[in-house]
Amino acid sequence: MAQAAFIKNQIYLFLNEIGELSHFAGRFFREVARPPFEMREFFRQCYQMGNRSLMLVLVTCFIIGMVLTLQSRPTLLEFGAESWMPNMVGISIVREIGPVLTALICAGRIASGIGAELGSMRVTEQIDAMEVSGTNPFKYLVVTRILATTLMLPLLVFFGDLIALYGSAMVENFKGAMSYQFYFDRVFEALSFGDLIPATIKSFFFGFVIGLVGCYKGYNCKKGTAGVGKAANTAVVTASLLLFFVDFMAVFVSDIFYDL
Repeated sequence: MAQAAFIKNQIYLFLNEIGELSHFAGRFFREVARPPFEMREFFRQCYQMGNRSLMLVLVTCFIIGMVLTLQSRPTLLEFGAESWMPNMVGISIVREIGPVLTALICAGRIASGIGAELGSMRVTEQIDAMEVSGTNPFKYLVVTRILATTLMLPLLVFFGDLIALYGSAMVENFKGAMSYQFYFDRVFEALSFGDLIPATIKSFFFGFVIGLVGCYKGYNCKKGTAGVGKAANTAVVTASLLLFFVDFMAVFVSDIFYDL
C-alpha cells in the first residue's frame, strides 16, 4: 500500500513538473516577441555560452573522432573495407555523435551554470528586487539565455564535427597513410543534405532544451543555499534526459520522412 502511494506521488510530481515546465516555455514564447529587446545582454550571453564552451567541445570531439577511428579500424580491416572509414565516421559524427555529444557537454556546463546563477539570484532576492523596481527579470534573465543557447549550440556542433573529423583523418593518415584530401573528399561524397539538415535542426532544439531547463530550475529555485545546488544538479539531469528524448523524436521523424 505504501509502495503504491509512493509511485502515485512520484507520477504526480512528474506530471506537475512537466506542466510547470510547459507553462514556463509558453511564457518564454510570449515574452520573446515583446519589446524591449535586451540585445546587449543577449550578445553577452552568446559570448559566455559559445566562446567559453568552445575549447571543451573541441578537445572532447577531437578525442572522440580519434577513438572512434581507432576502435573501428580493426573491424574494417578484417573485411578489407578500410577505404570506407571516412564514409562511416563522417556519417556517424554528423548525424548523431557530434550533435548529441556537444549537447551533453553543454548540458553539463551551461545548464548547471544557468541554474546556479539564477538560483543564487533568486535566493539572494535579486530577482525580487528587479520585479519591485519595474524591470522584467524574465525577459532580461531568461529570454536572453534561452535564445543564446538556441543560437550557439548549432555553431558549437559545427565546429565539434569539423574537429572530430580532423582527429579521425589524423589517425587514418598516421595508421593507413591516407591523405587528408582523400579522406575529406570521401567524407563530403558520403554526406548529403538529408544528413546535414536534420542534424542542424535538432541542434537548435537541443540548445533550446538546455537553456529552458537551466533557466526553469534556477528561476524557480527554492530558498536556501541547498536549493542552489539542487537547482544546478537537477538542471543537468533533466536537460540530459530531455536531450535523449528529443534526439529519439528527431530520429523517428527523420525515418518517417525518408520512408516517404
